[in-house]
Amino acid sequence: MTQSSVQDVALVVGGGPGISSSCARLLTKSGMRVAVAARDPDKPVLQALEKAHGVRRYGCDASDPEAVQQLFNNVVRDLGAPTLVVHNIDGRVAGIFGKTIVEADPAMAFETLRNSAHSAFLVGQQAARLMRENKPAANGAKGTIIFTNASAALKGFPSSGAFAMACHAKAGLAESMARELMPQGIHVASVPIDAAIGWTQEDGTRAHRRAGTTIDDDMADPDHIAETYLQLHRQHRSTWAFEVVLRPWVEKW
Repeated sequence: MTQSSVQDVALVVGGGPGISSSCARLLTKSGMRVAVAARDPDKPVLQALEKAHGVRRYGCDASDPEAVQQLFNNVVRDLGAPTLVVHNIDGRVAGIFGKTIVEADPAMAFETLRNSAHSAFLVGQQAARLMRENKPAANGAKGTIIFTNASAALKGFPSSGAFAMACHAKAGLAESMARELMPQGIHVASVPIDAAIGWTQEDGTRAHRRAGTTIDDDMADPDHIAETYLQLHRQHRSTWAFEVVLRPWVEKW
């Protein structure tokens, strides 16, 4: 399939039930051809996206340079060159949660940095290489690269040094890329989310595996995060936003 001049191609890297799934559903509904990549492309949630929305699934360890390059090659072959790429990988390994600087395992800290910031570099690099060759769309853009981040990109919390390091690195990468690529017609945006993300469960409630069930919209709704991402992609180049911080109305900051 060759790239259509009227239909966007979106690639979401880091497939799961929250932001990635919400993005895949909304972007497909908006007329885009959508690909989602994850280390395990056979997750039930990704299979459901394929069945219900025609989303293409790809396996990829986004911290592996060769795997990321192959992912982009496969997407171009199957769908066309991407015009929207979302890097949506948290990157934390389970054992690093809540560890003080003295307790944190150096190997886990390095793996967190590798999974998060390094994978963002690899995905952003491949996206930029392809988007430079895209023809400008009606809004003047050749493409959009969005990096999901966390409040740790803005402030380092106690007992969270490894994650803060990774998030700050990812934010620095995004800012550098924005300054470099925006003059070339590529919109780069960083979206720190200062909240737990409560996605819709089978019983219709919204919940987070660690924070519990949402009460009165006290957690971020991934469907509305996806709407923000689509709006960023559609922005005219005369008013491109770089950093958009999202948090629930009750969040203390």
